[in-house]
Amino acid sequence: MVSIQELRKMQRAEGPATIMAIGTATPPNCIDQNMFPDYYFRITKSEHKKDLKEKFRRICDKSMIKKRYMYLTEEIAKEKPNICAYMAPSLNDRQDMLVVEVPKLGKEAATQAIMEWGQPKSKITHLVFSSTSSIDLPGADYQLTKLLGLPLSVKHCMIYQQGCYAGGTALRMAKDLAENSKGARVLVVCVEITAVHFHGPDETRIDNLVGQALFGDGAAAIIVGSGPLIDVEKPLFEMAIASQTILPDTEGAIYAHLREAGILFYLGKGVPGLISKHIEKILVEAFQPLDIVDWNSLFWIAHPGGPAILDQMEAKLALTPDKLRATRHVLSEYGNMSSPSVLFILNEMRHFSATNGLNTTGEGLEWGVLFAFGPGLTVETVVLHSVPI
Repeated sequence: MVSIQELRKMQRAEGPATIMAIGTATPPNCIDQNMFPDYYFRITKSEHKKDLKEKFRRICDKSMIKKRYMYLTEEIAKEKPNICAYMAPSLNDRQDMLVVEVPKLGKEAATQAIMEWGQPKSKITHLVFSSTSSIDLPGADYQLTKLLGLPLSVKHCMIYQQGCYAGGTALRMAKDLAENSKGARVLVVCVEITAVHFHGPDETRIDNLVGQALFGDGAAAIIVGSGPLIDVEKPLFEMAIASQTILPDTEGAIYAHLREAGILFYLGKGVPGLISKHIEKILVEAFQPLDIVDWNSLFWIAHPGGPAILDQMEAKLALTPDKLRATRHVLSEYGNMSSPSVLFILNEMRHFSATNGLNTTGEGLEWGVLFAFGPGLTVETVVLHSVPI
């Protein structure tokens, strides 16, 4: 008989958790940010609120977003007008759509990731699904298992209602699963559809207007495992360290409530300052084992919470303009997609690195950081190691 210590050793994987493939997907409905104020006030039947519309136009102009993708269309808005009204009972209408559409969009991203990975679906051992957009029993993780035709033995887990930092949470969970389960191949899927918190304008809620100007829909999927098979699986990034922390005295900065009117987000004005105040301490703790203190020596995967957050983060750490290139690109092309955003940025970075002849997936650099933050304020930090291209 083997001892419990020997049994535990047999169960552990060799090597760090490695991201082996990335897939992304968006709904087909693309919104030009320059046109969005007219579109938004038209479908919410609020064109008479001219002063509020001009304020919203200024918010959109400062957003640094060119376009976003949304499942919600003008046709759906006409069929379900309560979704577009502020505080009208509409949760049933929202959930009837989203419990179907969230796993469907997840399937698109997951199918891309699996195709790039190049292995049969039967080798997926774990599924981690994250979304703030829908709640159902069984959940989107179960539905995706059926849609993809994954083995019935797949160990599936649903992460609900975490918001923007959940992409980092899902990565941290996948890291633990891959490194502690020999032979594990973890499919991570993050999906957000803004129809759950789409609301018409209201004069008392300017932060609602900020949210309507920033958020977009998207899905991202990755395959994670330890010990990539030589000549079969292609490593993209290795996850060295993953941690989570709650920033002190920030519980009122970002929060949300699920109500009959859908999710109501509350975005505080002081969020950029709170994040920049604490970011260096988080980085020092994360990179202490590697003795790295030059933040410009890293490649950056920072959640695109908004231009003000990125500007203050850049200033606090004295980052050169190129450090947040990938983040600003994704913000411009997709908006803030909440949890999938950091995975979109990973995808952008590895493609940019290959296209521009750089020698590693991290834009030519060896070490990098993935930094995701959201309600709480909760921060996920993942230390990444790039691989040669």
